[in-house]
Amino acid sequence: MNSDIPSLQPESLPRHIAIIMDGNGRWARKRSLNRIRGHREGAESVRDIVRACREMGIEVLTLYAFSTENWQRPRHEISALMSLLKGFLRSELAEMMENGIRLNAIGQTERFPADVVKVLQEVMDMTRKNPGMLLNLALSYGGRDEIVAAARKIAAEVVAGRLQAEEITEAVFSSYLYTQGMPEPDLLIRTSGEMRISNFLLWQIAYTEIYVTSTLWPDFRRGELIHIVHEYQKRERRFGVTGDQIKKARRRE
Repeated sequence: MNSDIPSLQPESLPRHIAIIMDGNGRWARKRSLNRIRGHREGAESVRDIVRACREMGIEVLTLYAFSTENWQRPRHEISALMSLLKGFLRSELAEMMENGIRLNAIGQTERFPADVVKVLQEVMDMTRKNPGMLLNLALSYGGRDEIVAAARKIAAEVVAGRLQAEEITEAVFSSYLYTQGMPEPDLLIRTSGEMRISNFLLWQIAYTEIYVTSTLWPDFRRGELIHIVHEYQKRERRFGVTGDQIKKARRRE
């Protein structure tokens, strides 16, 4: 763990951090800049946070980069975001390889332009065997769409006779989601102060700890992330049981 990261409790680090990166447009507007400048500055925050999570030893980092609803934005902004994504993937590949980071994408990536999909697939292929942190980019992602897609796949399995209705459990359902095989998020951070989930990982965050900060995403950097992880480590995660039950279980360990 890097010397500039205060001592955290390794045994209670979140395995999976998910972040709703919000506030690029407002950051730019406050400075009388165009929205694209806000997105560019937001990319710097992505770099900083990815590095900090890797140094902390986080297993999975999921970033909400582009939602299914974002396709409704002005065409010039979408085009600029596609260009920024390609540039980010190319510029960060060397660092991902050097630090063992594995890139993955969740969402309807087939909706992206062919040149973006090509670069995305190339980077995922090149980093596939990296043994370190998994970096999930949620791209053209919607939580409801993910759940509906999983339900359709399960229904097809039942119709084909490969799965019985009574065999459908929460674990089985989870195995049909984009995040299959990954730990569910322990900590969800939303920047910019908005108090909503915005259709993000709706199934996966059933017991996730949520932290909302008023900081706009382009201003969100490692220092605040480390502070939030410290705050997370002070919380008691009960998963539906009482605090007394947790204490008794700990005494038995």
